[in-house]
Amino acid sequence: MNMPEVEFGSLLTYSPHGCSKKDEESKAAMRNLKNDNVLSSEIPTSEYVAQAIKKEIKRFPFADYFNSNTILIPAPRSSLLKKDTLWVPQRITNTLIKNGLGKSSEACLERITALPRSSKSTPANRPKALQHYESIKVKKLLFEPEEIVLVDDVVTRGATILGAINKLAEAFPDAKIRAFAVMRTMSNPGEFSSIVDPCTGTIRLTGKNTQRCP
Repeated sequence: MNMPEVEFGSLLTYSPHGCSKKDEESKAAMRNLKNDNVLSSEIPTSEYVAQAIKKEIKRFPFADYFNSNTILIPAPRSSLLKKDTLWVPQRITNTLIKNGLGKSSEACLERITALPRSSKSTPANRPKALQHYESIKVKKLLFEPEEIVLVDDVVTRGATILGAINKLAEAFPDAKIRAFAVMRTMSNPGEFSSIVDPCTGTIRLTGKNTQRCP
């Protein structure tokens, strides 16, 4: 992989290990996102997120990610995609485009070798960025994108994102490529402050592992 670092943006956070009411609310928000649940407003979580970003886009640090040149590409699932399988990142990219946040949604990343789900693995056994890179292929597009934002639902360390970004960088070497995750994990409860916590930061390769900041 020739791209050891990528810039990313994120809107929300959740605390998987905390026990306070606020921590539990963040876990519920994460489950709603991962399952694209319909909320009390009678719209799915993906639509709620897209509308929230559109409404406040000018105040978010990642505002320039969603411009008229941006191609949104959903991050691939860890498993092989089957018909009628829920693919939340694709739902997110589609709803972002529907709300005018980007040029088009292109599902051009395909998982060709299934990997264990990070959420079901111990930290030591989670797939590394190189494994993600080697298990993904890029489908050709009929045009050369100028700007790409890889979109995922939840980011922990960022191995999926960094592996996929490197694959995209090979296929589209002239494109500006960044990543956006709706929600990021705050493993240390002491670092969790609020569900809505917009930021930009970096995901970088450190040896075989990845490090996300913040």
